[in-house]
Amino acid sequence: MKKARYKRVLLKLSGEVLAGEEGRGISYEAIHNIADELVTASQMVQLAVVIGGGNLFRGSEASEHGVERVTADYAGMLATIINSLILQSALEQRGVQTRVQTAFEVRSIAEPYIRRRAIRHLEKGRVVIFSGGTGRPYFTTDTTAALCATEIQAEVLLKATRVEGIFTADPERNADAHLIREISYKEILDRDLKIMDSTAISMSMDNNIPIIVFNITIRGNLLRVLMGESAVGTLVRR
Repeated sequence: MKKARYKRVLLKLSGEVLAGEEGRGISYEAIHNIADELVTASQMVQLAVVIGGGNLFRGSEASEHGVERVTADYAGMLATIINSLILQSALEQRGVQTRVQTAFEVRSIAEPYIRRRAIRHLEKGRVVIFSGGTGRPYFTTDTTAALCATEIQAEVLLKATRVEGIFTADPERNADAHLIREISYKEILDRDLKIMDSTAISMSMDNNIPIIVFNITIRGNLLRVLMGESAVGTLVRR
């Protein structure tokens, strides 16, 4: 197997990716396709994963309909744990040792987040899935990914989505939008491009962690990114 460009990677999966074509709920076909990609990736790098929960529950939507924002955000965190357990099961069916760590205690089904333990799991070749967001309301799973990448000293943050990378506008709404191959953190903030929230971008910039935004639904893209192919996705750096 060819050598990857990176040693330790933080992969951010959006909940929508797990929903497949439906956009809501869990698509087991999508889960198994992603798990197949992660099996090979885990043989190439130390792999940590953060999963969103938007396919099951969106705190921002619930709060717009009268649910208290804090309560809605905690419900969203629980959704990320559900996604994490399903992905863990799919990986372990394929023989990949996996640990789910949560930002708040759910001891009967997952480990509490302990940084040193997470790093030890990675060093032993286990995939570590960080769930439960930051454990606090008002923060997105994008921010969780940036925070976890910083804490475990990941070399890169991979933002896995359903689109090719960062575009000049929403490609699903604007046919004239074109793909940007490389962009700086500051330009994303200045242009208010909505690929990740500003807190996640700022944290990555402050800690000099490059971000690669790519389409994980195209088979083989994750491995191409790990190999350092510049023709896949958008690179964000200084």
